[in-house]
Order: sequence, then C-alpha cells, then structure tokens
Amino acid sequence: MKKKRILMFGWEFPPYNSGGLGVACRGLTRALVRNNVEVVFVLPRKIPITPDFMEMLFADKVSSVTIKRIDTLLSAYATSESYKEEYETVESSIYKGTLYEEVLRYAQAAKKIAQEEKFDIIYTHDWLSFRAGIEAKKVSKKPHIAHIHATEFDRCGGDNVNEKIAVIEKEGLEQADCVVAVSNYTKKIIVNKYQISEEKVYVVYNGIDKEDFPTYNVKSKTLRNLKENGTKIVLFVGRLTLQKGLEYFLSAAKKALNVNQNIIFVIAGTGDMENQIIRQVSEMGISDKVLFMGFVRGEELQDVYKAADLYIMPSVSEPFGITALESMLHSTPTMVSKQSGVSEVANHILKVDFWDTTEMANKILAVINHNTLRQELAGNGFREVSNLTWDASAKKCIDVFSKI
Repeated sequence: MKKKRILMFGWEFPPYNSGGLGVACRGLTRALVRNNVEVVFVLPRKIPITPDFMEMLFADKVSSVTIKRIDTLLSAYATSESYKEEYETVESSIYKGTLYEEVLRYAQAAKKIAQEEKFDIIYTHDWLSFRAGIEAKKVSKKPHIAHIHATEFDRCGGDNVNEKIAVIEKEGLEQADCVVAVSNYTKKIIVNKYQISEEKVYVVYNGIDKEDFPTYNVKSKTLRNLKENGTKIVLFVGRLTLQKGLEYFLSAAKKALNVNQNIIFVIAGTGDMENQIIRQVSEMGISDKVLFMGFVRGEELQDVYKAADLYIMPSVSEPFGITALESMLHSTPTMVSKQSGVSEVANHILKVDFWDTTEMANKILAVINHNTLRQELAGNGFREVSNLTWDASAKKCIDVFSKI
C-alpha cells in the first residue's frame, strides 16, 4: 500500500517550544512515521533542528515570499491579556509586528509550499497554523485536518476571548474537512462554542514515549537536601497563566501548610502571571515554603518529577495535560483537576474540582502522610501510563485519514 504523505503545519518543535504543543507535535509525528506515514513538517522560520525521522521545511526559506525574521519563536500560548501587551505593540524591538501578522505571513508562505510539494493530506495544529491550512487547501484541493490542542476559551479561562484569535479558530474549524480534538472535554467546547458538527470532530488523546524520559537519579543538590531532611515536595509544572489555576494551587498550599509545615511547594514554569503569583505567595506569608524554579526541561525536569511526593495539575480548563502523563511515567503520585482531558483516560490518579481547594489540601495531606497511598498511586500510575502511547494516538489519526 502506498504511504500517505502528510503536509503538516506547526508553530513550534522541541527543544524550541514554549509548552505542550511542540511536545505533542514531536510525539505524534514520530509515531506516525513509525506507522508507515510520511510527514513533511513545516515551521514558520528556520531553527537549528534536523529530525532524523521526517523532512522539515521552514516558511521563511520559501522563494518569492517574505517572512519576517524574529529573534525568538512567538509563543503558541499567548493569552488574551499578554497578546495585547506583547504582540499588538508594533514598536516592540523583538517582534517588529504582531502575532496576528506573523500568522498571516505564515499562511502566505503555506500557499507557495503547497504548490511545490506533493502530499495527500494537509494537517494543522491550533489556530496559529489554521490559516496556513486554509490557504494550502485552496491551491491543492487536498483534504485538511485541523488538530486542536487548546481553544481560546481555555487560554482565557472563560468567555473573555480575544476576538481575532477566536475568528481564526472558528474559520479553521469550519473549513477543515474534519477536526481532531485531544479530549471529549475539548470536543464539547468546539461543538458548543463554535457550533461545529459533532460528527466532524474525532477525539484522539495525547500519549507519551518512555524513551523521551531516560531514568535519572535526582541530581539537584537543593532537591536532594530537601528529601534527605524529610521534607515533602508538592510540584506544579506548567505555564504561569490564568488557565493553569495557580491561585487555587496556592490556596490549597496555604491550607495544607496550616496543618503540616514540613512541605515545600515547587513551581516550575514561567508565564504572564509570574509576578502576580510571586506577590500572592508573599501576601499569603508562605514565601519560605514556595520554591520558584523557572522554565525547566531535560534533566532538570526529570529531577523535579523524581523528587516530588505529589504532582498537581490544578487547571481551570485543560484540553489534555501531558505533564500529568510525564509525572505518572516518573512514578510520581499525580492529582489533576476534573476540568481536564487527561482525567478522562487516567484512572490511577487523584481528581478534584480546581475550585475546591479544601478537598485539594485534604488530598495533599493524605498523600504525604500515608506511604501506602503514595506507593499505590506511584506504581499503578506508572503501569497505566505505559499503555498511553503516541503509537496508539497515531493509529487513531490514521483511522481519521481513512475517513476523508
């Protein structure tokens, strides 16, 4: 059987990524290739990576199309507020324009790429590349699959959406031949907020590859000293944004500390709410119990997962939540908000409503106080996540290909 050739438009790719979107793109593309699908992956600009499993194109290298050079990848996770502050200021010394303009330039280059490449299906990831998919379809007449990892309604934590982003998102979903959502939670948002037909939306959960996380012993002297002193570590990994529910995490932390002072809460990540979160910690009087690590990856990320007695993902609205799978793969007990896609597929984790900080605090105390519970969550979670692979996700995507 002839291999399917996919022209895939993305926005970021590890290690040049700002969050889970790039991680998902790498995991899915690598698994598709393992399952006899050929992938040509397109990014907005040249970055120094050469994956050995697929061809990669860069839109700023397309002849006769001018794409602005930028000093860093524009974040795939701009919230409504940070978008206005950072990306709509044309005087910005870094961006020299707006994120919206960069999306339109990318679409212009995509049209040229689609005219020159041979492929069977167009595949796009999130609103940043939806316009690229629309333009590629116009010139090629090939079917277009829109894969959505997060909606504007997730990013803004409610209905206060950025209209420009929402318009592109809706247009991309409407014009795609079918839509892939990362969870039923996300599918409901797509159907209810954008009035997309349920029959058009297929759910394909994210996965994880064990080989991306080789085993390390904890190398951080700070974390090792805390563990040796008997201190319990409760971890958050993610962007410091409204969507991720940090204020609820801290409220639960304060309640847990009122009962047990032998806990350090580690926050690994950066984002537009960073200063606000630091102020909140100070105002709550728990500065000595909260450790900010900034953005971590690689061995540093392995360290914090391995050291943690409990990982919490307290998101207000989380389409999936790959960090929960990463935590389970490190045999770290895991708690997630019920308002997340990962809660639909993972059973050996604790689940709580993001707003119920009393219940969150009670579960924190239960895990750190009871070794048996901690061991059960760690062992069963690891065994469960071992079956939640990117290969399983890729096979479901291939099933979607056959439908169009």
